[in-house]
Amino acid sequence: MANSLLFNPHTYDPAHLDAETRRLLRATIDFFENRGKKELLGSYIDRAWYGDFLDFAAKEGLFATFLTPAADGDEPAKRWDTARNAALSEILGFYGLGYWYTWQVTVLGLGPVWQSANPVARAHAARLLTDGHVMAFGLSERGHGADIYATDMILTPDASGGFLASGTKYYIGNGNVAGLVSVFGRRADVDGPDGYVFFAADSRHPAYHLVQNVVNAQMYVSEFRLEDYPVREQDVLHTGRAAFDAALNTVNVGKFNLCTAAIGISEHAMYEAVTHAHRRMLYGKPVTDFPHVRRELVDAYARLVAMKLFSDRAVDYFRSAGPDDRRYLLFNPMTKMKVTTEGEKVIDLLWDVIAAKGFEADTYFDKAAKDIRGLPKLEGTVHVNLALILKFMPNYLLNPAVYAPVPPRFDPADDEFLFRQGPARGLGAIRFHDWRIAYDAHADLPNVARFREQADGLCALLTGDAPSEEQQRDLDFLLAIGHLFALVVYGQLILEQAELSGLDRHLVDEIFAILVQDFSAYAIELHGKAATTAEQAAWALAQVRRPVADAARTAAVWDQTVALCGAYEMRP
Repeated sequence: MANSLLFNPHTYDPAHLDAETRRLLRATIDFFENRGKKELLGSYIDRAWYGDFLDFAAKEGLFATFLTPAADGDEPAKRWDTARNAALSEILGFYGLGYWYTWQVTVLGLGPVWQSANPVARAHAARLLTDGHVMAFGLSERGHGADIYATDMILTPDASGGFLASGTKYYIGNGNVAGLVSVFGRRADVDGPDGYVFFAADSRHPAYHLVQNVVNAQMYVSEFRLEDYPVREQDVLHTGRAAFDAALNTVNVGKFNLCTAAIGISEHAMYEAVTHAHRRMLYGKPVTDFPHVRRELVDAYARLVAMKLFSDRAVDYFRSAGPDDRRYLLFNPMTKMKVTTEGEKVIDLLWDVIAAKGFEADTYFDKAAKDIRGLPKLEGTVHVNLALILKFMPNYLLNPAVYAPVPPRFDPADDEFLFRQGPARGLGAIRFHDWRIAYDAHADLPNVARFREQADGLCALLTGDAPSEEQQRDLDFLLAIGHLFALVVYGQLILEQAELSGLDRHLVDEIFAILVQDFSAYAIELHGKAATTAEQAAWALAQVRRPVADAARTAAVWDQTVALCGAYEMRP
């Protein structure tokens, strides 16, 4: 059971995907496995540029196959398929954040291009991918972060109908080698949103100046400066409000990869930690005989499986999205905010078990413990994404709509809607199917039923003692509400995927035992907020629940957890 739930390079066979996708995923795994653990860790420690991986990806046509929409491809295997992109993202995260990162920022760099109606730029990007190039997303700046309202990249009209672009971009992955950099700026001669411009630049151009790598890591996160960079008509991707929308919609596409990176990192660390702990003798018995160790490992395993369940189901909503079904716009920041922070919890639980071993240079774990921290902070902080999630709360909890069921989506289709999402607004009007359906289908599980009580309690709070206008301006207060709401959404997709995959019911109930505890903890946090009223504080304490204990259930999940010992060890 355990091996079938977590990615294991030794046994991985995604039979649900097409033959060429399986070949490329297997080739990627073999690339890393043939390198071995010593070289993988050594290149990380030495901060060596991953040119060998990019050479492999170019030779195999990996990025070109996975990241070229069907309409722009020159062979049948090329398409933008979120299911297989998620699979590759998880694999790359499993072997190291740097390998995932060069893929991730290529995804972001392509976003404005594939949303553009500029045929020259699209054809150019497709050729670059075929030739093995990677891309970059030139949005953020040192002084403004990703605040696109305040960009200092200025485009001045030139005498030939184009522009000369000058300004600096900061924290731009792949900016050292990108064949195409999608750069966001504004015109010097047009005020307001009508002056926004997205254009394509080339890092090899003499007017493109690479300043530095701004991080102390294997990956290259650049600062670059443009000085009178010539922007021709064929380089312009978007202008005006469309440029603004392209920036936000690109992040909508790209931020999903953060969850799969967190899953891959956590899986590799889990194998290593369980194997170490179970084989280590302390006071004459395995470390895993200690009750607190078993609890922490079971908790880590259940949280990791929950991460996978939610993310796998979210893929289906991405792939089935359209103008009349934008539910993915809630599930997307959930994957970014909730799944990545759960990854941090998994690593922390494992680290409490393996202790000093987690610092050793010859482990994958010591890299995972550092890298897992970055994912909740990319593509908007946890707080930014939690604030975004709150926009959906009233309709999600209290105003359900009817949709046709969304099936599992492994078909080799092109997810072209992601590049015609339209204006990045109207989130509060999006409707959702009734979240209670998934909970009702599992009402016989004690902890699902107990968590359902807490979820119903949240609805009662919003209808009886809803946040006042003043409280709605207090983001610190609202974020506490947001964490409670996020757990309800999280549980819904976990249950939907558990049903689709036939997940062991002991494990489902163990996951919800954790969610009951987490909801209780966030309720106590709300109770302590200065802005919380006496009525809201009383509600918060009334939501504190103990999960239903079941020794046989937890023992069954422990058997799945300890089965990870020795199930995967990377070649030395």
